[in-house]
Amino acid sequence: MATISGDIITKAAAGDMKAFEEIYKKTSAFVYNVVSRIATNREDADEVTQDVFIKVYKNLGRFNFLSSFNTWVYRIAVNTAINYKKAAEKHTSKRDDYDLAIQSVFTKEEARNNIDLESRKERVSALLSVLNPDQRACIVLREIEGLNYREIADTLKVNINTVRTRLKRARQSLLAFAEKG
Repeated sequence: MATISGDIITKAAAGDMKAFEEIYKKTSAFVYNVVSRIATNREDADEVTQDVFIKVYKNLGRFNFLSSFNTWVYRIAVNTAINYKKAAEKHTSKRDDYDLAIQSVFTKEEARNNIDLESRKERVSALLSVLNPDQRACIVLREIEGLNYREIADTLKVNINTVRTRLKRARQSLLAFAEKG
């Protein structure tokens, strides 16, 4: 993600739409990528990405320049996606998510064949959907985004031991699920 100058942030916080457009252009692909790893489908990722930028816009005046702007946006994206996922799960049965994941897991024959990248992304997303939102966020931040435990704890605003526990349980769940499939 491109670095955004303090001047652009200050202008956007004061209501300068061109400055906010610049922020959007420089961060939108990154935000969508983060959100799409937590959301289960493109429509949800699009909606959550839009929500993230609404929150960024409304809260620009609260950004204190003590941390990186990119980290601040990243934290908003992750938290918004997790909250969206939690709310969506209240309306979707766990069994439906489980059935979707089972149908989407690679069979041994498919693993030997050359499967297109888009199909793989969808299947990984479906596999991650068997995890609860907190575990999924930790796995995505660690294994896909490459953050260390401290960075994950800071991003999610939880204790580092909570991160360790969530990652351990997520890995156990994925392993158990893979052994079943």
